[in-house]
Amino acid sequence: MKQLSQIYTVLLLVALLSGCTTFSYYSQAIRGHLALTIAGKPVDSFINSEDTSPELRDKLILSRQALRFADEHLGLSSGDAFTDYVVLEQPWVVVNLVAVPEFSLQPHQWCYPILGCQAYRGYFHLEDARKEEAKFRAQGYDTFLGGVTAYSTLGWFDDPLHSGFTNLANDRMVALMFHELAHQVVYIKGDTAFNESFATAVELEGLKLWLTQEGDPAAFKQALMRLELRNHTHALVADTNAKLEQLFQQQDVLSEDSLRKRKQHLFDELNTHYEQLLASETLSKIGPFGHPPVDFNNARVALFTQYNQYVPAFRQLLKETGYDFPAFYRAVESLSEQPDESRQPTLDVLSERFEENF
Repeated sequence: MKQLSQIYTVLLLVALLSGCTTFSYYSQAIRGHLALTIAGKPVDSFINSEDTSPELRDKLILSRQALRFADEHLGLSSGDAFTDYVVLEQPWVVVNLVAVPEFSLQPHQWCYPILGCQAYRGYFHLEDARKEEAKFRAQGYDTFLGGVTAYSTLGWFDDPLHSGFTNLANDRMVALMFHELAHQVVYIKGDTAFNESFATAVELEGLKLWLTQEGDPAAFKQALMRLELRNHTHALVADTNAKLEQLFQQQDVLSEDSLRKRKQHLFDELNTHYEQLLASETLSKIGPFGHPPVDFNNARVALFTQYNQYVPAFRQLLKETGYDFPAFYRAVESLSEQPDESRQPTLDVLSERFEENF
């Protein structure tokens, strides 16, 4: 009942602050989360049920172990999150829309009364996401729709565990749990890259610590390979972004047709380099963008950048705090309180220090 009351309070707030279109969006979001919450049943009931498959039971027991580890070793208190389990009808829980102008790398921002502005908008129903996407495409935006395995309500509600988690490999499920719990620690309104990069850094470093303690050398090696692949992919995307920035600054001197052709050439180069990266014998054959060829556009690379832009900086900050996670969170919180004009240079310096040792 507590969650129902909170949800209706938020809905009333939105009704007072927003117009009809925004109200419609919030209504679907709240209905979707409410349906997810109502469908949940205690994880323990699934573990103890004879009808639960051995595979699912093992995953749910693992989730319990991951929560204890997060609390004891990563300083991530879950509260009542992940105490209920839901079986989804599809592999994703929401679909995220990202929209970026054709000759820009700055994503469109959607602003919310409580969360601030974000560079993506989530929908519980694919058809709703496609309708909104069509509006942006009609205006010439690059767009991307991506299924999202999980999301966080930042501790406002008791987020359930669901089949989107348990359908993943063990290490990826644990990493995703760490990622979502990290969002409850620090969150800056209006800075998606900061929030997602921080959670991704906690996810990666938390997983390394988890696998080290588990003593699973094969899984640990695979995790390090994926991390190396992510680092190399981020370097490729960062290089392409720098070239695109230079190109888009020439809008006053180049025709739209010329801009469009040169932009596509840069994305073709990125695709080639990404394919060559995956062809390496030492790396996984499935990268962060999936199998090549990839339909790269501004929106797809913007989403990847949002989740990875400051990961090196946060990993360096964790190192400089002696891998003491509570101390790291305090340092991140202090950083989050700085104005953007001073926070950005600090993150850049931390990233440079990380890259020097990479």
